[in-house]
Amino acid sequence: MKLVELTEYLVKSLVVDADNVSVKQFETDDDSILIQIMVDEDSIGSVIGKSGKIANAIRTIVQASSYIDDNKKVKINIDSF
Repeated sequence: MKLVELTEYLVKSLVVDADNVSVKQFETDDDSILIQIMVDEDSIGSVIGKSGKIANAIRTIVQASSYIDDNKKVKINIDSF
């Protein structure tokens, strides 16, 4: 499974309005992958979770998937619009 599709599936499972989720992938200079998650301002709390536990869980799952496929470091940024 591609990293963007996996991340999008995880995030859309957490928010109320799945249509307001945008997930994009960018390549960085240090041979890692940056995934930018944009969610509605009302839903950002559900994605980050208390003390960032849900965001860390998403990062762990996506990083593990990356290691299985091509062993690249993944950075995930979560923001609202």
